[in-house]
Amino acid sequence: MTQRTSPLPLLGERDLDAPLTWYQGRPISARTFLADVARQAAVLPAEGPAVNVCGDRYAFAVCLGAALLRGHASLLPPDARPDTLARVCEAHATPFILTDHPALDTPGLPHVPVVCTREPGEGDEAVPRFDGARHAVSLLTSGSTGMPQPHAKRWDTLVGDVEAAVPSLCALLGLDSLHGLTLVATVPVQHSYGLESTLLLALHGGAAFESGRPFYPADIVQALESVPRPRALVTTPFHLKTLLQSGLALPPVDLLLSATAPLSPQLAQQAEQATGGVLLEIYGSTESGQVAVRRTTRSEVWETFGAIEVHARTGDDGVERFVFEGDFVPEPTPMADVLELLDARRFRLFGRANDLIHVAGRRSSLGHLNYHLNSVAGVQDGAFWLPDDVADGVVRPVAFVVAPGVEAHDIVAALRDRIEGVFVPRRVVHVASLPREGTGKLTVRALREFALAQLAAEGAPVRLTHEVPEDHPCFAGHFPGQPLMPGALLLAELQEAMQRVPALHRRLGDSPVLAAAKFLAPVRPGSTLVFDLQPEEGAGRGVRFDIRCGDTVAATGRWTPGATTP
Repeated sequence: MTQRTSPLPLLGERDLDAPLTWYQGRPISARTFLADVARQAAVLPAEGPAVNVCGDRYAFAVCLGAALLRGHASLLPPDARPDTLARVCEAHATPFILTDHPALDTPGLPHVPVVCTREPGEGDEAVPRFDGARHAVSLLTSGSTGMPQPHAKRWDTLVGDVEAAVPSLCALLGLDSLHGLTLVATVPVQHSYGLESTLLLALHGGAAFESGRPFYPADIVQALESVPRPRALVTTPFHLKTLLQSGLALPPVDLLLSATAPLSPQLAQQAEQATGGVLLEIYGSTESGQVAVRRTTRSEVWETFGAIEVHARTGDDGVERFVFEGDFVPEPTPMADVLELLDARRFRLFGRANDLIHVAGRRSSLGHLNYHLNSVAGVQDGAFWLPDDVADGVVRPVAFVVAPGVEAHDIVAALRDRIEGVFVPRRVVHVASLPREGTGKLTVRALREFALAQLAAEGAPVRLTHEVPEDHPCFAGHFPGQPLMPGALLLAELQEAMQRVPALHRRLGDSPVLAAAKFLAPVRPGSTLVFDLQPEEGAGRGVRFDIRCGDTVAATGRWTPGATTP
């Protein structure tokens, strides 16, 4: 990475009186933004870091700028659940929460009010500048392949990310600059893609952004109609597919940006036809930032941004990895994907290295299988899952689909024409929805728990996880110096978790009866619990349980059916 020795501004070159954002259809200038940043910085505490969970994109931008001005890094959690906030903050002595939702439950963490007035300041506002080596934000990796991990970003890395991307985007769009383009986004700004392709593309790319985060198709259409052209939709394959299937008339869109998973050429073509815009896909990761782009309807080949290059390297473990380096990338960064390199700046993407699967001696990737599953007519969303157990020594893939009106045998027949026979699912399970995150990602952990819960109707085991908060009120009295979770509360948490699994709820009813319980080991603050649930065969239809804390069984027992509220 090329180090930036001079301080870097909060805003790139732009007309400070032109709109930086649109709030409920009203333009807000960059000059007003700078005044709000100064006002917000004045109420921040001296010690940090700041934990920015603002939902409104403008409030988030103001708080990010204010934290930089005050000398704080911003921690960006993927959600605002109390257990997530506790995990993000556990390594810091004096964190504080910045949120535009005053009622947000943040036990043990102080709130600082968000004071965006969205009104001009009293005088000319100077654009602040910051040392490029400053720790600006900490993002969390998506967790799509395991537990999310924090990743620190310097200010020069974030600025360089945008400066490398803008020329490529402009060239593909046939534009001289992105000035005047307004970005409407369905992705949260706390996600690396949402941060880079909305907020930073405005602050240092010359664009503007709509401050909300529309999710449902009607809200997306309304948000697009509330801002002037040229306008862009920053989204994901999941959100884009849902929008196109809604049947709503879409306003013209000049640019569509998509990331988090590869798009099929069919969906890309449909999106361009429906909106009249140009669709570009962004490739990258939390660790590397956005590093490559392609226009999907014209080529399957990705091209890197700026002076970034990609090379294949074999590690000490003998595994070949594809490493991106150069330009703003802080250090050579391997990707968790399998690529075909055409040269140092162009490649094809085959899927994640760790989603490669082997069935009956054949190899494929879950990404490849999911691509074909979601290309079947009538499948609104779908995902392959490989169970942990095997039959006759061979794993049997299962497909979960949101496909009302499409029979399972029709999906299987369509897949037989697209993928090798050993990967055709032996079971297709229709579901109302998949447990995707706000970015559209489907994590390994979420899919596994979802799959086991869905299959429990047939007697399959269910495994759920539960985080025990460090500051749960029960620990105050149980017991000073040696806190532990009371057995009654442990069972209550288990019962609540079981009630969220439709198959277990149908089996046990609204008020399951505790037939037996043994408490074998204490559960301490901050523990990660695993609930192993085994539905029983026969007339009793009970559910046996083990509650594990690491390798230790903390409790075991059995529930039997109770009454169901009519």
